[in-house]
Amino acid sequence: MAQLNENPNNPDAIERGSRWLSKAGLRPTRQRVSLASLLIGDGNNRHVTAETLYAASCATGEKVSLATVYNTLRAFCDAGLMQEVMVDGTKSYFDTRVDDHPHFFWEDEHRLSDAPAGELEIAKLPKAPEGAEISKIDVVIRLRRI
Repeated sequence: MAQLNENPNNPDAIERGSRWLSKAGLRPTRQRVSLASLLIGDGNNRHVTAETLYAASCATGEKVSLATVYNTLRAFCDAGLMQEVMVDGTKSYFDTRVDDHPHFFWEDEHRLSDAPAGELEIAKLPKAPEGAEISKIDVVIRLRRI
Protein backbone atom coordinates (compact mmCIF):
# COMPACT_ATOMS: atom_id res chain seq x y z
CA MET A 1 0.00 0.00 0.00
CA ALA A 2 1.40 3.38 -0.96
CA GLN A 3 1.71 5.84 1.87
CA LEU A 4 -0.76 8.69 1.75
CA ASN A 5 0.39 11.69 -0.23
CA GLU A 6 3.12 13.33 1.82
CA ASN A 7 2.40 16.85 0.57
CA PRO A 8 -1.40 17.22 0.25
CA ASN A 9 -1.19 21.02 0.50
CA ASN A 10 0.87 21.23 -2.68
CA PRO A 11 -1.12 23.21 -5.30
CA ASP A 12 -0.79 20.32 -7.79
CA ALA A 13 -2.20 17.86 -5.23
CA ILE A 14 -5.10 20.19 -4.47
CA GLU A 15 -5.81 20.66 -8.18
CA ARG A 16 -5.68 16.88 -8.82
CA GLY A 17 -8.01 16.26 -5.86
CA SER A 18 -10.43 18.96 -7.02
CA ARG A 19 -10.54 17.53 -10.57
CA TRP A 20 -11.12 14.03 -9.16
CA LEU A 21 -14.15 15.29 -7.23
CA SER A 22 -15.46 17.31 -10.17
CA LYS A 23 -15.37 14.38 -12.58
CA ALA A 24 -17.75 12.55 -10.24
CA GLY A 25 -19.99 15.58 -9.76
CA LEU A 26 -19.10 15.99 -6.08
CA ARG A 27 -19.05 19.45 -4.57
CA PRO A 28 -15.43 20.31 -3.71
CA THR A 29 -15.82 21.24 -0.05
CA ARG A 30 -12.67 22.10 1.90
CA GLN A 31 -12.70 18.77 3.74
CA ARG A 32 -13.37 16.71 0.60
CA VAL A 33 -10.55 18.44 -1.28
CA SER A 34 -8.22 17.92 1.67
CA LEU A 35 -9.02 14.19 1.87
CA ALA A 36 -8.89 13.79 -1.93
CA SER A 37 -5.46 15.46 -1.97
CA LEU A 38 -4.21 12.96 0.60
CA LEU A 39 -5.65 10.05 -1.38
CA ILE A 40 -4.74 10.86 -4.99
CA GLY A 41 -2.82 14.14 -4.88
CA ASP A 42 0.36 12.53 -6.18
CA GLY A 43 -1.44 10.35 -8.74
CA ASN A 44 -0.84 7.03 -6.95
CA ASN A 45 -3.55 4.53 -6.05
CA ARG A 46 -4.03 3.66 -2.39
CA HIS A 47 -5.79 1.30 0.01
CA VAL A 48 -6.79 3.04 3.22
CA THR A 49 -8.98 2.56 6.21
CA ALA A 50 -11.03 5.42 7.57
CA GLU A 51 -8.76 5.43 10.62
CA THR A 52 -5.52 5.77 8.62
CA LEU A 53 -7.00 8.55 6.49
CA TYR A 54 -8.27 10.31 9.62
CA ALA A 55 -4.82 10.12 11.25
CA ALA A 56 -3.11 11.43 8.11
CA SER A 57 -5.62 14.26 7.85
CA CYS A 58 -5.10 15.25 11.48
CA ALA A 59 -1.33 15.21 10.94
CA THR A 60 -1.76 17.91 8.27
CA GLY A 61 -3.65 20.11 10.72
CA GLU A 62 -7.02 19.59 9.02
CA LYS A 63 -9.90 19.70 11.48
CA VAL A 64 -12.07 16.75 10.53
CA SER A 65 -13.91 14.15 12.59
CA LEU A 66 -13.62 10.41 12.08
CA ALA A 67 -17.36 10.37 11.27
CA THR A 68 -16.77 12.92 8.51
CA VAL A 69 -13.97 10.76 7.08
CA TYR A 70 -16.28 7.72 7.05
CA ASN A 71 -19.08 9.72 5.41
CA THR A 72 -16.69 11.18 2.84
CA LEU A 73 -15.27 7.78 1.94
CA ARG A 74 -18.83 6.48 1.49
CA ALA A 75 -19.64 9.48 -0.74
CA PHE A 76 -16.49 8.79 -2.80
CA CYS A 77 -17.57 5.15 -3.20
CA ASP A 78 -21.13 6.10 -4.11
CA ALA A 79 -19.76 8.49 -6.75
CA GLY A 80 -17.58 5.74 -8.26
CA LEU A 81 -14.26 7.28 -7.20
CA MET A 82 -13.33 4.46 -4.84
CA GLN A 83 -14.39 0.96 -4.01
CA GLU A 84 -14.86 -0.60 -0.61
CA VAL A 85 -13.09 -3.90 0.02
CA MET A 86 -14.28 -5.92 2.99
CA VAL A 87 -11.65 -8.22 4.46
CA ASP A 88 -13.85 -9.54 7.23
CA GLY A 89 -17.19 -8.60 8.70
CA THR A 90 -15.77 -5.69 10.66
CA LYS A 91 -12.98 -4.09 8.62
CA SER A 92 -13.28 -2.10 5.40
CA TYR A 93 -10.50 -0.86 3.19
CA PHE A 94 -11.10 1.78 0.55
CA ASP A 95 -9.32 1.50 -2.78
CA THR A 96 -8.78 4.40 -5.19
CA ARG A 97 -8.31 1.91 -8.03
CA VAL A 98 -11.86 1.13 -9.15
CA ASP A 99 -11.37 -1.45 -11.90
CA ASP A 100 -12.04 -5.10 -11.08
CA HIS A 101 -8.87 -6.62 -9.65
CA PRO A 102 -7.87 -9.06 -6.89
CA HIS A 103 -6.23 -8.10 -3.61
CA PHE A 104 -3.73 -9.55 -1.19
CA PHE A 105 -4.53 -9.08 2.49
CA TRP A 106 -1.43 -9.34 4.67
CA GLU A 107 -2.95 -10.70 7.88
CA ASP A 108 0.03 -9.99 10.14
CA GLU A 109 0.29 -6.38 8.93
CA HIS A 110 -3.44 -5.68 8.45
CA ARG A 111 -2.55 -4.35 5.02
CA LEU A 112 -4.28 -4.60 1.66
CA SER A 113 -2.43 -4.49 -1.67
CA ASP A 114 -3.24 -5.19 -5.29
CA ALA A 115 -2.63 -8.71 -6.55
CA PRO A 116 -1.60 -9.30 -10.17
CA ALA A 117 -4.88 -9.72 -12.06
CA GLY A 118 -3.20 -11.41 -15.00
CA GLU A 119 -2.22 -14.36 -12.81
CA LEU A 120 -5.75 -15.03 -11.55
CA GLU A 121 -7.88 -17.55 -13.38
CA ILE A 122 -11.44 -18.39 -12.39
CA ALA A 123 -12.40 -21.45 -14.40
CA LYS A 124 -16.03 -21.79 -13.44
CA LEU A 125 -18.64 -19.97 -11.40
CA PRO A 126 -21.87 -21.35 -10.02
CA LYS A 127 -25.05 -20.27 -11.79
CA ALA A 128 -26.82 -17.38 -10.15
CA PRO A 129 -30.17 -18.28 -8.60
CA GLU A 130 -33.33 -17.69 -10.62
CA GLY A 131 -34.05 -13.98 -10.93
CA ALA A 132 -30.50 -12.89 -10.11
CA GLU A 133 -27.26 -12.19 -11.93
CA ILE A 134 -23.67 -12.04 -10.76
CA SER A 135 -22.76 -8.37 -10.53
CA LYS A 136 -19.20 -8.59 -9.25
CA ILE A 137 -16.66 -11.04 -7.88
CA ASP A 138 -14.40 -9.88 -5.07
CA VAL A 139 -11.17 -11.81 -4.61
CA VAL A 140 -9.16 -11.27 -1.43
CA ILE A 141 -6.21 -13.61 -1.03
CA ARG A 142 -5.12 -13.76 2.60
CA LEU A 143 -1.39 -14.01 3.27
CA ARG A 144 0.76 -14.61 6.32
CA ARG A 145 4.53 -14.54 6.53
CA ILE A 146 6.36 -17.84 7.03
